[in-house]
Amino acid sequence: QVQLVESGGGLVQAGGSLNLSCVASGSFFAFNVMGWYRQAPGKQRELVASLDFDGRRTDGADSVRGRLTISRDNAKNTVQLQLDSLKPEDTAVYYCYAKGTGDADYVVGRFGNDYWGRGTQVTVSS
Repeated sequence: QVQLVESGGGLVQAGGSLNLSCVASGSFFAFNVMGWYRQAPGKQRELVASLDFDGRRTDGADSVRGRLTISRDNAKNTVQLQLDSLKPEDTAVYYCYAKGTGDADYVVGRFGNDYWGRGTQVTVSS
């Protein structure tokens, strides 16, 4: 069973920074992709940014471009997100995401699955 656990959310003032971390546990093959999504109240979940195994980056929401740093450690199965110059509209639940194959899925022939953390609330106060 693949588990993704986020940490680092909370209440942050506008103009500040947030640092989120996610660690994957369980038994699985190396993740093809690890990254972050977010979902604001009343809106659809959107990609913030992701990295493939070789570090190639895919950016999501235009509103965060130029303000984020994303990194992953393949050996530790972790992915981190730093978002600077926070705005109230960055308020959302931030979800860790990974695409890959857990051992249990491999056994039954399910490959390239999407795995999600439970999410961590980030609230930016003005």
